[in-house]
Amino acid sequence: MAHNLNFNEKTGRHSFFSVQEKAWHGLGQIVNDYPTSPEAIKHAGLDYEVVKTPLYTKNSGIIETVNDIVIGNDEWHVPNYFATMRTDSNAVLGVVGKDYHIVQNREAFSFFDAIVGGTDGILYETAGALGNGERIFITAKLPDYIRVGNGDDVTEKYIFLTTSHDGSGSITAAFTPIRIVCQNTLNASLKNMSNVVRIRHTSGAKQRLDNAHKVMGLANEFSNQLEGIFNEWAKVRVSDVEVKKLIQLALCPNKETLEHIKKGNEDEMSTLFKNTVEDAFSYAMLSESQQMETTKGTLFGAYNAVTGYYQNVRNYKDDEAKLQSIVMGGTAQLKSQKAFELCTSFSKIGADAFHFN
Repeated sequence: MAHNLNFNEKTGRHSFFSVQEKAWHGLGQIVNDYPTSPEAIKHAGLDYEVVKTPLYTKNSGIIETVNDIVIGNDEWHVPNYFATMRTDSNAVLGVVGKDYHIVQNREAFSFFDAIVGGTDGILYETAGALGNGERIFITAKLPDYIRVGNGDDVTEKYIFLTTSHDGSGSITAAFTPIRIVCQNTLNASLKNMSNVVRIRHTSGAKQRLDNAHKVMGLANEFSNQLEGIFNEWAKVRVSDVEVKKLIQLALCPNKETLEHIKKGNEDEMSTLFKNTVEDAFSYAMLSESQQMETTKGTLFGAYNAVTGYYQNVRNYKDDEAKLQSIVMGGTAQLKSQKAFELCTSFSKIGADAFHFN
């Protein structure tokens, strides 16, 4: 598989680090202990500055002549646009407008430190740069947990941040709970509460980045609500038929397939969709993590059937595609959110939530 991790020719290292486990095709640095933010920046190869530089273009060939003497310039300045460039390698990262504000990598780490009021509470687990360094990402673990049942089923709380230096997108920070027993990301958005903060790269971006931890402080409230919901779902019994129906509805790709599900016309469904459902259902029935008291025959287990399928069963083109799908608003995140909504309805009204006839 291909990867897009930045390779720094000066250091001879890939710009990535992880704590205790290697990822991204075994590339990057592995460290035994959780680093401080200055250490994490160095381990991940993110200790570089980005600047805006004037942008020039070759002229179109139209030149002025005076008395048959050619007067012209090979390069013309492009007004109101700039190239972003790494100062350590002179690599051009992108083209941006005059109002684009660079948020340096160290400022992104400062955001994490501010969330818990200092460097002692945040645990940096992975960080890295993609391409020429135009996009960076950081994952950090918060110090407490979401506990379901008698406490053996534990979910860790992470905050993920990604930002770019090429003008392609906003700074994005998201709260992400990850169930330890099977390492699947439990994507969910609660009513009137988002687990994502997006900050534009404008002149006020740094100030908003400094203040973003106030919004991300909602992570504690968010996780407390999730803990209550998951514990409630762990007590709600569901049949195997209901689990499969949930999987079908959560993974449903279009309105046509939805009508077939409602009418029970499995013969009319695509082979690809039926195989996907069977893979997820097999995970629900056979995975070791689905045999726990909190998951076996429960609504919480049904929800984990969908999130666990995307995390542990589904094949992806590469690690970046998986990251995009699960954390950055891709298919897995959308389908997991659908499963969350279905389970919420089921907990209130029962099997009618799954459109049973």
